[in-house]
Amino acid sequence: MPTSATRPTVRSVVFVEGVRTPFGKARPDGLYAHTRSDDLAVKAVRELLRRRSELPPARIDEVALAATTQRGDQGLTLGRSVAVLAGLPTTVPGFAIDRMCAGAMTAVTTTASAIGFGQQDVALAGGVEHMGHHPMGFDADPNPRFVSEKLVDSTALVMGATAENLHDRFPHLTKDRADAYAVASQAKYAAALAAGQISPDLVPVAIRSPELGWGLATADELARPGTTVADVAHLKTPFRPGGRITAGNASPLTDGAAVCLLADGDTVAELGLPARMRLVSFAYAGVPPEVMGIGPVPATERALANAGLSIEDIGLFEINEAFAVQVLTFLDHFAMPDDDPRVNLYGGAIAVGHPLASSGVRLMTQLARQFAEHPEVRYGLTTMCVGLGMGGTVIWENPHHADYSGHTSAPTPAASTAPTEN
Repeated sequence: MPTSATRPTVRSVVFVEGVRTPFGKARPDGLYAHTRSDDLAVKAVRELLRRRSELPPARIDEVALAATTQRGDQGLTLGRSVAVLAGLPTTVPGFAIDRMCAGAMTAVTTTASAIGFGQQDVALAGGVEHMGHHPMGFDADPNPRFVSEKLVDSTALVMGATAENLHDRFPHLTKDRADAYAVASQAKYAAALAAGQISPDLVPVAIRSPELGWGLATADELARPGTTVADVAHLKTPFRPGGRITAGNASPLTDGAAVCLLADGDTVAELGLPARMRLVSFAYAGVPPEVMGIGPVPATERALANAGLSIEDIGLFEINEAFAVQVLTFLDHFAMPDDDPRVNLYGGAIAVGHPLASSGVRLMTQLARQFAEHPEVRYGLTTMCVGLGMGGTVIWENPHHADYSGHTSAPTPAASTAPTEN
């Protein structure tokens, strides 16, 4: 064990800014059908640096970018290649990372760990996924021993089937509840869009179509405003005859990128950068792969324990909506109502889309904006389930709160007031 004289001091890690591209349909007629995946990431990086012109690009110590399918225009050590393409100095290194849906989240926690340990001061972290060019699992070759040796259930490699398994395990989480949750997500996203809470985080992207020529993507493409429970009640259940998972209560296939800027507290003060939120703790946890959607539960319990907090201390939740039942599993475990006003204030992935490895930074960027709107909330969290049976959670502190610590000591639990509904 190191003595107190040699034990390294953990530094404050600040989320400075996050941006994302508009999210598009992963289809031949989608926004980005003729746009390269790495160019989406480049656009996000360039816009982030434009917004934060106080930061000399040479001060960036690392670029970590995630992709779930690292091939083609999502390959070639994505962090480094995007850094070069974005015009960063060649002295800035970069790397690629993969934790499936939690790729961007892992890019953040990995670079944050380096910042907290004092080895870096500034990092860019995020992810990109062009599911139109690279469908999930395309060209993958799962080892047959997974199933032949019963290491996992045969449904474990099909995400929709794992969501059906959640309905089996928790029969009180019915399809009707899942459909109602999904419709509410669409309504919350539509309200947030109308209130101007979505567009400030979006990066316009030049796009090209052989039929229409050049254009500009400025808005998300996937939302279905005005959706009712009746609209989704009788949709097909592609993962099981007579099942419960449909296109209405699951996230759609999506293309998009999201990137954020992280820095230590001293650098933020030195350069006059904004402090949107401070990282408090994070955790990842494994669960049986056939019910991967429960992953956020143990990950959140572990992150809360690391922070010395309880679920009651969390005033805002950004939960990735891979499937409605997956969010309901989390809410049910923590005795939270299906319509808890602290959860996904702007709607979620069911409405906006889920471009796999980039979604973690979307959650963080939205939480940062909500912190500014709700100074009465001290702590919030971002959480998501991860393929092959994992979950990830990051807990953040709101710098707008009166008791914001803003230093390296452990947080003192403080009850957070839930935001009121409009």
